[in-house]
Amino acid sequence: MQSSTDTPLLSVIIPNWNGARHLPTCLDALREQSYLRMEVIVVDNASADESQELLRTRYPEVRTLVLERNVGLTGAMNRGFQLARGELIASLNNDTQVTPTWANQLVHALQKHPEAGMAASKILLFDRRDVLHSAGDMYSIDGIPVNRGVWQRDEGQFDREEYVWGACGGAALYRREMLEDIGFFDEELFMYCEDVDLNWRAQLAGYRCIFVPQAVVYHKLSATGGGKIASYFTGRNTIWVLAKNYPEALWRRHWRKVVYAQWRIAHEALRAWKGEAARARLLGQLAGLLGLPHWLKKRHAIRRLSRVPVDVIEQQLLTQWLP
Repeated sequence: MQSSTDTPLLSVIIPNWNGARHLPTCLDALREQSYLRMEVIVVDNASADESQELLRTRYPEVRTLVLERNVGLTGAMNRGFQLARGELIASLNNDTQVTPTWANQLVHALQKHPEAGMAASKILLFDRRDVLHSAGDMYSIDGIPVNRGVWQRDEGQFDREEYVWGACGGAALYRREMLEDIGFFDEELFMYCEDVDLNWRAQLAGYRCIFVPQAVVYHKLSATGGGKIASYFTGRNTIWVLAKNYPEALWRRHWRKVVYAQWRIAHEALRAWKGEAARARLLGQLAGLLGLPHWLKKRHAIRRLSRVPVDVIEQQLLTQWLP
């Protein structure tokens, strides 16, 4: 992936937990990258499957950090960041397959856009490669994060390089200097919405996100998480990210929309009460509400970070980046 004399410009961090069945597809694709100034770091969350043996025997070029316990996606990513030597840091899920020019396209985009602190990939479904999962991420004024283009057939409607609210952390590129400024993932989130939280901090601090349609990734959606696990953490973390980041001025203007959005989710879950995922979503919302006092205290740090006028943030939230 690089010569031993090169200082790696790009560090790709892959969190892993019992993902031996996914890692070969992910790591083989990284071996085929056209961009050579790259190091790959896998942070293993105390896997009980064959992951560690697989990494040791088949991928000796990969830097592997084995943790004694599962610290979640956020903890694994942060520990990978501490090891990373690159000026640019990529987060990549272990259940993905990147195309050969993925890294090159993302790096080139940030070189072209010095005002951008991060770059978003075009993420398609692994088993339906003409269906979008994310063409960059959006955030609604009602406090609900949205994957741009999700479930749409990819027909070129998102083939323009443009600014978006943020990047899906399953395949994103960040400048090290931005992360050192705003911080990496909040470990208390554990998993899900950690990228939404980071996107918020980046926008508030004045860093832009460029969507790179040529940086294509295929994702085995919910292969290492999903169902009731995803529902619980999404229900909880959506509320915590709101409490931590949503500006007070916008809360005063739009609180009815925010409250109604949460009520609508709860109402739909109640109607589907017999399903495990629906019950998990409600439990997640309850945990989110119970944790509000702690997460509201985190707003002090966010206020110190904020450099962008609230009216600019509001306009960004109201703007829908559609084709």
